[in-house]
Amino acid sequence: MIKEITLISGAVFGILAIVLGAFGAHALKKTFTEEQLASFETGVKYQMYHAILLLVIGLNFPLVNSIEHFMVFFVITGVILFSFSIYGLCISSSRGKKIKLLGPITPLGGLSLIIGWILMLVVFLDYGFYLGA
Repeated sequence: MIKEITLISGAVFGILAIVLGAFGAHALKKTFTEEQLASFETGVKYQMYHAILLLVIGLNFPLVNSIEHFMVFFVITGVILFSFSIYGLCISSSRGKKIKLLGPITPLGGLSLIIGWILMLVVFLDYGFYLGA
């Protein structure tokens, strides 16, 4: 079940990154400032990077132990908190009603992504994929 969740999440995040990237490049270009566009693009980039990561994880990891499950959980949670809070901040700010509650959520998403990557390193070390093996 976790493998399916990982692959589906990767695919959905990838689709949404393309859709939101196009939306940002065309529709939002007229209403966003340069800074808002740059922030929005950062959210899209991170979402796409981690969509690809989830596909790589789902296709290459056995996903049989709790460390791997937590790795997937933190990556998925990180994408949602990081990228989607950026989208919300940019859109609400462009309309003059910035949702300030979203501001502290973005770094929590970043922290979640970092934890996901650290757990991947732990999995690599646990499997013996370290230098000299």
